[in-house]
Amino acid sequence: MLRLLSIRNFAVIETLEVEFDKGFTVLTGETGAGKSILLDALSLLLGDRFEPRQLRPGADRAEIAAEFDIGDLVPVHEWLAQNELDNGGALLLRRVLDAQGKSRAYVNGSPATLAQLETLGERLIDLHGQHAHQSLGRSETQRTLLDAYGGSAMLAREVGAAWRAWREARALRENATRNAAATVREREALVRGLAEITALGATAAEWDALSQAQSRLANAATLLETAAAGEAELADGDAAITSRLATMATRLAAAAAHDKSLEKTAALIDEARIRVDEASRSLRGYRERLDLDPVELARVEARLSAIHDVARKHRVRPEELPVLLEDTQAKLTALSEQADVDALIRAESNLQRAFGALADELTAKRKVAAAHLGNRVSAMMKKLAMSGGRIEIALKPLDEPASSGRENVEILVATHPKQPLAPLARVASGGELSRLGLAIQVALAEVADVPTLVFDEVDTGIGGAVAATVGRMLQQLGSRRQVLCVTHLPQVAACADHHDLVAKHGKTAGVAAKLVRLDTAARVEELARMLGGREITAKTRAHAKELLEQQRAR
Repeated sequence: MLRLLSIRNFAVIETLEVEFDKGFTVLTGETGAGKSILLDALSLLLGDRFEPRQLRPGADRAEIAAEFDIGDLVPVHEWLAQNELDNGGALLLRRVLDAQGKSRAYVNGSPATLAQLETLGERLIDLHGQHAHQSLGRSETQRTLLDAYGGSAMLAREVGAAWRAWREARALRENATRNAAATVREREALVRGLAEITALGATAAEWDALSQAQSRLANAATLLETAAAGEAELADGDAAITSRLATMATRLAAAAAHDKSLEKTAALIDEARIRVDEASRSLRGYRERLDLDPVELARVEARLSAIHDVARKHRVRPEELPVLLEDTQAKLTALSEQADVDALIRAESNLQRAFGALADELTAKRKVAAAHLGNRVSAMMKKLAMSGGRIEIALKPLDEPASSGRENVEILVATHPKQPLAPLARVASGGELSRLGLAIQVALAEVADVPTLVFDEVDTGIGGAVAATVGRMLQQLGSRRQVLCVTHLPQVAACADHHDLVAKHGKTAGVAAKLVRLDTAARVEELARMLGGREITAKTRAHAKELLEQQRAR
């Protein structure tokens, strides 16, 4: 459940910290005081998009944070563990927003994405906005509500995935049948290319070795001349480097007998003589091994030419031929699978059966949920001054299966006993639609596993005894879940376990919002304001006190 909401520099709120308790809490206040802004801030914290205009005027950045008690919420703990964000205690969410429209999000102090906030938010809070009922006329919304009520949301997603896999398999089969001749031609070309590259048998290592051999054999005469000249300079004749170093080493050794500091230099000269002698012998060995073989040179160049020709034909570099061989083999394998129409037909059939099994299961669950939800909402309609009205949730088979299953979901309603059932959007008036939306939302909330429910003026358009009924409905929900509700109806506010007042303070240039938890006396005053407006009389105050006492006596 939500424990704490902290807001800085958001809309008219400069600084605000709100603590929430279990049960049913209402937030009231005059129009423009900032009641719904609290819920807007909470929505941003749970992944909604931020607009710079929401920043408090004159502020560089806004910050919203919340603490949640998630003690026994297994789905939340599992998600946090999977995303390596679990700290073993309370859940802390934080979002920072700046004037450039950029934002940063954090979960338990670690950076997070908006998608992660949204996914996590779905497990923490179910927010029903004041205009949520306006989407009830859409078939997609009605289907989503029914699946949520019946616990079939995950199954519905699986049906959608199965349908897409089946359609993809059908497209592959149709494409293979339609392009069979072109596929045969492409396959034949690949087979020829594969045979040519395989017959060549070139490897990347062979290409490197041949290139080096060709360079060596083509320049053998120059290499021999260079090696001979080097050997002569190092070892042949009295002027050879080895002879001169030997002479110098001998003279330095003799001089070292008179000055031992020369011994190190003499040793270095002698070491240099030894190294030069080794270089001379190495050049002699190289010259003896180097072969002026025109036949071998011709063979190497012919092989290089053959590799060049094949590489040029296939428009790759010679050293890339082995990779081309692997790619060609892979393409042939894939093409063979695509060209195997019988295999594609079998795959399509298997996926169609898989979709059918899931879709049949979803249809069965929807039938049960439709009957149960229809009865549940019809019963609530009587409590909401729509006696004799009823709701029926119809499942209309589709001509062709779709990603949503085998049927459309349509809510049919009759608001009076003698009125025939008709689509929801065409029958209900604005006020009736609002009440029907609330009834459906309450029914859904009773079966959902989200710990906190937030209602933002969903009681708009109702009053009197109906408002009292709405208040009691929310109060009953509060006995099992944490319920927060922004309301303008005193009948609803009187039913709450806790009452928070949102008020403006400060002058026009620096208006800010504050929130106060009301005690019994303050609740009476606020209920009196809600009943009678700015002029609170003894009569409205007495009425407010009576209203509060009536709800406490229930």
